[in-house]
Amino acid sequence: MSKKLSKGIITTYALVFGAIFLILFAGFLGFVLLQLKQTAQKVAWNESLHIAEAGIDYWRWCLNNNIEDQCETEKEYTDPEGRPIGRFSLEITSQTSCGQTISKTIVSTGWTYRFPNIKRQIEVLYGRRSVGKYAYLINDNVWAGSDREIRGLYHSNGGIRMDGENQSLVTSAQEEWICTDSFGCNPCPTADGCHLDGTDCVCPGVFTTTGNSNPDLFDFPVPSFDFDGITVDLAQIKSITQPYPQQYYWPPVTDIDSDGKGYHIKFKNDGTFEVWIITDLQGTWAYSLEEGWHFDYFVISDEYLYGSYSIDPDCSVIFVEDDLWVEGEVKGKVTIVSADLINPAQDTDVVLSGNINYTTLDGSDGFSVIGQRNVLIPPDSPDNMELRGIFIAQKGRFGRNHYPWNIKSKLEIYGSIVSNGRVGTKWSSGSVIVSGYLKRENYFDSHLVYFPPPFVPYVESDFKILNWQEVE
Repeated sequence: MSKKLSKGIITTYALVFGAIFLILFAGFLGFVLLQLKQTAQKVAWNESLHIAEAGIDYWRWCLNNNIEDQCETEKEYTDPEGRPIGRFSLEITSQTSCGQTISKTIVSTGWTYRFPNIKRQIEVLYGRRSVGKYAYLINDNVWAGSDREIRGLYHSNGGIRMDGENQSLVTSAQEEWICTDSFGCNPCPTADGCHLDGTDCVCPGVFTTTGNSNPDLFDFPVPSFDFDGITVDLAQIKSITQPYPQQYYWPPVTDIDSDGKGYHIKFKNDGTFEVWIITDLQGTWAYSLEEGWHFDYFVISDEYLYGSYSIDPDCSVIFVEDDLWVEGEVKGKVTIVSADLINPAQDTDVVLSGNINYTTLDGSDGFSVIGQRNVLIPPDSPDNMELRGIFIAQKGRFGRNHYPWNIKSKLEIYGSIVSNGRVGTKWSSGSVIVSGYLKRENYFDSHLVYFPPPFVPYVESDFKILNWQEVE
């Protein structure tokens, strides 16, 4: 009996402990399997992000090669060995103005075949940089005076004498250039890197004669900027506005009034603009390097209000086929163009007759002025003048002519100057200031770099990532 009882107890213990072991083993095995599954899910979670990023890269390639119409919005993704492991789907939203693509928002969703319910989304904003990245972009030799404060990129295809204060890169396409009397190089400033070559004063691509500037930010020679590549297609802008005569397209002013001398457009803070017909201009004795001494006819002495008009928010462009005077407070992103495309021998000018401001400074407003020839500040400009926007003098120059002893206090420009010719808004004789603005400050507007008004030229063709974020 005793031996049988002992065997029964042993058997019972074996069964009990065996059951406990099986339970523990099953639990351990389940834990291991669960960990393996969670690890696989974590791998899939990471892979889903990589697949979503692949979708972004794929559409960027389509975008920069201009083949979006041929690309798929859902596509299979394969690993480096060519095995399909998942898919991505794309949602594309375009921000356009006047038929031009300003930016694109792309949402890419990625997932694996093994865990199709584990999805990750990336939202990317694509855009291109416009000429708004520069405070100044010039196609000629230039002298920035000691009173200048420039906060933004400053580039010239010619030589630069930078005597002002620069907070960003100053670049020139020239290794050396001949600095003449009109740039203050008589006598030749040999202590500042220049040297005499016969009677020529030869200077470095960028140099300074003051302690105001930061030579560590001078860079030359750099590749020449292609001004022909950023020439705005004025005929394209005209064709867009021409179906809306005397609203967005304004013909030669003599078509409206035989005594007309040009248009004066005043922007209002409610999103409208007034069109005034100029009937008389006052002459002012003036000097410019291009014309010598002459009479300017930039001061308005008689005009009348022709009408008030609203701005089209979907394509905020105005084309004026005559000389243009402009000022006011701009609401929205607006471009105004002055060009004569009827008479090939005639080029028009833009006169900045007053302050130009925005209704808000949060980036929702922007302004660009495109002059077929010059963009000029007149003799009766405000004593303290403020200009906001991108100002493009396509064939000529941005500046203010020399009006003897017509001296103003301060000029502030928030935006960009793009000028084919030499820029200048102050004149001096020796060390004596005889005309122009005593104090001049320039600030580039970061809001206009990627989101400029319509038809502002871009400095690069490829779209780049402006913002990247993962979304739920």
